[in-house]
Amino acid sequence: MLELHCHTTYSDGTLTPQQLVSAAVEAGVKILAITDHDSMAGWDEAITAAQTHALEIVPGLELSTVYRERSMHILGFYPDRSRLEAPLQERLAGRHRRAQQMLEKLAALGYPIELVTDSEMAPGRPHIAAALVQAGYVQSSQEAFDRWLGEGKSAYVAYEKFSAMEGIQLLRRCAAVPVWAHPYLFRGGTVETVLPELMAAGLMGLEVYHPSHSPSQVRKLEELCEEHRLIATGGSDYHGPIQGSAKEVDRHGGLNHLHLSDKLLPPLKQAAQQLLSESGLTVVQ
Repeated sequence: MLELHCHTTYSDGTLTPQQLVSAAVEAGVKILAITDHDSMAGWDEAITAAQTHALEIVPGLELSTVYRERSMHILGFYPDRSRLEAPLQERLAGRHRRAQQMLEKLAALGYPIELVTDSEMAPGRPHIAAALVQAGYVQSSQEAFDRWLGEGKSAYVAYEKFSAMEGIQLLRRCAAVPVWAHPYLFRGGTVETVLPELMAAGLMGLEVYHPSHSPSQVRKLEELCEEHRLIATGGSDYHGPIQGSAKEVDRHGGLNHLHLSDKLLPPLKQAAQQLLSESGLTVVQ
């Protein structure tokens, strides 16, 4: 009934916020977080669309950071929009610069493409991969990643330097609950060795339930949450249906396929309320 990690067309999702809301309702979701990469632009459309359904929208985002020279994503829930808007604009600008650098690399390799984006959308490699498919250079987005866009490939460009610690501290300053997204996808160290430093920076939770996590990894993350009094969250990391696939499902799995309980939400709300109280802001509903 609960989805705390979903993307829209404002980052690398294939559904608009309104379409995502409709898909979530059809899948039986009761609580839906909008967590676009480095963007809060999809919130209003989703909230408006959800008003005609029994669907609660959790405002959030997925912040792109770097730890030990490797990509690390930090989810932020219930941020104070007015505080986060300005610093987030620099993150968005960095994404646009990164995309442009990858386009220049591809052109130098003999594969020129155009990427149409707007200032509120956070461009990423999936957008570039889709453009390469549309241009006829590859048959699939995966082929584009395998040939040029994957980490270490000829057209890859790393995120601009913005450490995980800086990201966590930024979210805390903006009253957002910082949660380490899909920890076992991180390739710069083990969860057990990395976690203490992130907690020292102010990390408040772990994304325990994710399609990439094995049952044993889920159990380990549950133990870490209990041991360190961290919040446990989860979601399908939904990006929308893969067009043309046999069953039209997302690469991580369909909405609500993890069947997560809404009991995960109260601790997250309590943590958000704690941050709001510390900063003197409005109560989370």
